[in-house]
Amino acid sequence: MTVRALSGHAEFAEAVRLQKVIWGFPDLELLPVRFFVVASRIGGQTLGAFDGARMAGFLLAIPGIKRDSGVAYLHSHMLGVLSDYRDAGVGRMLKLAQREDALARGIPLIEWSFDPFEAKNAYFNLEVLGAIVRTYVPNMYGISPSPLHAGLPTDRCIAEWWIAETTRVKTEVVARVSLPPQKTRESQATLGRELQRHFADGLAVTGFERSGNTGTYLLSPWPSK
Repeated sequence: MTVRALSGHAEFAEAVRLQKVIWGFPDLELLPVRFFVVASRIGGQTLGAFDGARMAGFLLAIPGIKRDSGVAYLHSHMLGVLSDYRDAGVGRMLKLAQREDALARGIPLIEWSFDPFEAKNAYFNLEVLGAIVRTYVPNMYGISPSPLHAGLPTDRCIAEWWIAETTRVKTEVVARVSLPPQKTRESQATLGRELQRHFADGLAVTGFERSGNTGTYLLSPWPSK
């Protein structure tokens, strides 16, 4: 398996096709080839993981600037892996390649959104990569027609990956928020209220205890950046 920048319209088109295969997005929800072209030309990232000639997964990120601080960062908008390659470390390979490229360009921060009810993703983001969470966005993308979202609001946590920090200093866990057993509109609202209340008190999600398909978010004091 190799990871490299996507090259040319044919590989961008394959990344578009993978969006349908991985998430079942309708055409209206697909990011088109021209978006990949633009991202690759303005300082974003279009990376692919290849098993020989076959694209097993891809990553797309776009550059951004924080409104409050002027800090340059990358917003990692999409990372998808074909089901044949799940649990084979492909996602981790793509994220580490993303980090290496960003560090080489002096970019300190990578952000992305994730569904807080996806325990596997939460564990990967917080425990494997060492990201933190200080922002919860209700219904970030609106109601999606994708069958994966089951007609529910697209509530998202925002992962902050401060990539220059090779080790994250462990701080005392002062609050714990457990995932509700089922994802419903009511449980989404409950989880969102709990996390946002702790964020308003200056806490950040700094860890995740996974138990099967569920788990618990661990919150600690975190300095502002």
